[in-house]
Amino acid sequence: MGARKRNRAEQLKEARKSQYLAKLNNCPTSPRKMRLVADMVRGMDVMSALSVLEHSPKEAAGRVHKLLRSAIANWQTKNEGTRIEESNLFVKEIHVDSARMLKRIRTAPQGRAHRIRKRSNHVTLVLDSKAIQVVEN
Repeated sequence: MGARKRNRAEQLKEARKSQYLAKLNNCPTSPRKMRLVADMVRGMDVMSALSVLEHSPKEAAGRVHKLLRSAIANWQTKNEGTRIEESNLFVKEIHVDSARMLKRIRTAPQGRAHRIRKRSNHVTLVLDSKAIQVVEN
């Protein structure tokens, strides 16, 4: 490995130490429906994102709420004794990718058949803490 590549890899490793990640694989909700919920919380601080997801009527919001709580638990394992309110955690990234697709057949008129695609998705959620600038007088 070259020097530049090694230095860049070390920088990325240092940056990941302040990020906390949770993944949800093969969630049986269509990616389009899940992206609507993901767009609601992207960039929000953790406490307001939890309350938005808790009161959302969408079915996918419950799954993202559970995933966000998992990411917070991952943060708490590394930062014991620190309160969430004081840490300035926010949802840095949340992206939804399509996963496996179950293909089924539905009967149609005149002896035909239509293809039904039952979609699922992968959700990746990354938390990060905002750096607070202290102004000295």
